[in-house]
Amino acid sequence: MRSRRMAHSIGLVAASLMVSGCTAMGPDYLKPAAPVPSHYKEINGWKLGEPQETVIQQNWWQSFGDVELNALEPQVSIRNQTLKVDEANYAQALALIAESRASLFPTFGLDGTAEHSGTGLGGAGSTSSSTVSLNGNAAWVPDLWGQVRRQIESKDASAEMSAAQLAAARLSMQSALATAYFQLRTADALHDLLGNVVKDYQRSLAIAQNQYKAGTAARANVISAQSLVLSAQAQQINSQVARQQAEHAIAVLIGLPPAEFSIAHAPLARIAPHVPLSVPSTLLERRPDIVAAERNMKAQNALIGVAMAAYYPNISLSGLLGVSSVGSQLSFNPVWSIGASLSQMLFNGGLTDAQVAAARASYDASVASYRQTVLTAFQQVEDQLSSLRILGQEAVVQDNAVKLATQAADIAINEYDAGTQNFTTVVTAEANAITARENALTIRQERYLATVSLIVALGGGWNGAE
Repeated sequence: MRSRRMAHSIGLVAASLMVSGCTAMGPDYLKPAAPVPSHYKEINGWKLGEPQETVIQQNWWQSFGDVELNALEPQVSIRNQTLKVDEANYAQALALIAESRASLFPTFGLDGTAEHSGTGLGGAGSTSSSTVSLNGNAAWVPDLWGQVRRQIESKDASAEMSAAQLAAARLSMQSALATAYFQLRTADALHDLLGNVVKDYQRSLAIAQNQYKAGTAARANVISAQSLVLSAQAQQINSQVARQQAEHAIAVLIGLPPAEFSIAHAPLARIAPHVPLSVPSTLLERRPDIVAAERNMKAQNALIGVAMAAYYPNISLSGLLGVSSVGSQLSFNPVWSIGASLSQMLFNGGLTDAQVAAARASYDASVASYRQTVLTAFQQVEDQLSSLRILGQEAVVQDNAVKLATQAADIAINEYDAGTQNFTTVVTAEANAITARENALTIRQERYLATVSLIVALGGGWNGAE
C-alpha cells in the first residue's frame, strides 16, 4: 500500500515538473537577414539557363567531359586524409548530441552489500550476525527552465554546422584537385607547343646551314639558329617541373604517395564548360560555408538560454527502493525513501549576468560572421563572372594575334629561304609567334581555373537540404 502511494506521489511530482518546464529560457532562434542582392553585377553578357539548367550537378566535375578527371575526383571523398579529420569532427558532434540528450532522463542504479561479523572463534560465548542489503536508486534533475533542451538545440545546430564544414572541406579538396589537374594539362599543352617550336627552329637552322654552305649567309646565323633550338628544348624540358608538381599534388589529394601515382600525357581541351547560374538568393542554401555560419548562429543563440537558466533554482528528485536484513537469520525487510532538493544561487558577484552578456556577444559575433561570409561569397561569384567575361573577350583577341603572328613567321621564314629576308627578321617573327601562342595557352588555362572557381563559389553540387 505504501509503495503504491509512493509511486503515485513520484508520478504527480514528475508530471507537474514536466508541465511547468515546457518553456525554455532565452530567445527562440530567428534567422537574421543577410545582405543579398537582387542580381549579379557581372551578369551582363552571361547566358542564363532554363529553370532545369540552373542547378550545378552533384558531380560537378563531369561537366568538363574529362574521363581522367571523372575517375580522380571521387577518390577525394574516399581517401583524402584532411577530410578524415572533418569526418571525425562530425562524428564527435553527433556524439555530443547524444550526450546532452541523456541529461533529460533520470538515472537508475543498483547497489548491494553483504557483511558477516561476530565475536569469538566459534566456541562457547561466540556470536555472529549478517547484514545484507540490496537497493535500487533513482535520481532526476528535471529540465525546468529548458537549460538541457537549449544545450541540445545548440549541439544539434553545431552538428549541422560540422556537416556543412565537412561539405565545404570536401568541395575545397575537389576544387584543389581540379585546379592541379588543369595545371598539369596546361603543362602538357605547353610541352607540345614547345615541341612544335623546336621543329620550327630546326627548320630555320636547316635553312641557315644550307645558306652558309652555299656562301650566302654568315656563320653567325647558324650559331644563332642552333642557340634558339637548344633554348626551346630547354624550355620544353623545364615545362615538366610544373607537371610533376601538379601530379604529386593530385596524388596527395587522393591519399596516395606520389611515387605510386602517375597520369599519362594528354592535351588541354580547347573550351571550358558553361556554368549554370541561378538567382543570388539560392547561394544562401548552396554554399556550405554560408550554411555552416548560419547554423553557428543558431547554436550561439541557444547558448543564451543555457546561460539564462542559471538565474533560476535547480530541483533534484531522488528515490530508493530495496530490501535489507540484519541478524543471524536472513529476514528481509523492504526499505524505501523519496526526496527532493532545491538549490538557488543568491549572490555570485554578477557571474550569471556576465555569462549571459558573453553569450549574447558570441551570438552577435556569429551574426556578423555570417553576414561577412555572405558578402564574401557574392564577391567571389562576381570575381569569377568578371574573370570569365574578360578572359573570353581576351581569348578572341589573342586568337587573332596568334593567327597573324603565325602568318608573319611563315612569311618571314619563306622569304629567308628564298634569300630575300634577313635572319634577324625571322628570329623576331618566330619569337612573336611563340609569345602569342603561349599567351593564348595561359588564357585558356585561366578560363579553366576561373570556371572551377566559379563552380566552387556557387557551392558546387551541394545543397543545404542535404
